Order: sequence, then C-alpha cells, then structure tokens
Amino acid sequence: QVQLVESGGGSVQPGGSLRLSCAISGIFFRVYAMGWYRQAGGNQRELIARISNDGTTDYADSVKDRFTISRDNAKNTAYLQMEGLKPEDTAVYYCGAGNYASLARGVVASPWGQGTQVIVSS
Repeated sequence: QVQLVESGGGSVQPGGSLRLSCAISGIFFRVYAMGWYRQAGGNQRELIARISNDGTTDYADSVKDRFTISRDNAKNTAYLQMEGLKPEDTAVYYCGAGNYASLARGVVASPWGQGTQVIVSS
C-alpha cells in the first residue's frame, strides 16, 4: 500500500525559509518523478516544482529562483527548500509521485496525502 506523508510546513514571516519533506513508502521510489503542488483557498491545486528520476528539475515561474526541489532515493524522500517566502506562497503543499510529464497535468500514481500548511504573514 502506497503511503505518502508531507511535513515541514509552518508559519513564517515574509522573506523567511522552510524546508518541506515528502516521505513515501510502498513504491519503487527511484523510478518515479516527484512533484510538489500547492492549493490556496478555493483555487485548483497547481504544480510548482517537479524532479525526474534522473534529477531533471522544472519550476513554475512563481517560484523559480526561490524554491529548490530535490530527492534522496536512499530515504524515499523528496524535499522542497523554500527561500524568500512571500504572502502569496501561503497554501497547503502536497507532493505526488508519477510520470514526469503527467505530473504537469496533476496526474499522480500515488494517493494524495494530507498536505502541509504554509502560512507567510507578518
């Protein structure tokens, strides 16, 4: 059974940093691409960063040069390092495993976790 747990969210001031983690079990982690998504208010969940199984990365324009996605195959964990946080980054953050191209359409092979809340406010 595939299980996925996001963690690391919290409340920070603008300009602050957070590191999110996504631990996944029940799949052969290293063959999957991983994506980080976020959902704010009543908006749709959007992909903000993805990393292929060989380390290729891609970012949404809104987070480019501020966020960094990475993965540790030995720990079955993906990370999202967030720097220079802005109030508009406030959202619930989710991760998902799947095909690199399909992640951009919100199609994931893993079940959605509960997410981790990030609040950026002064």
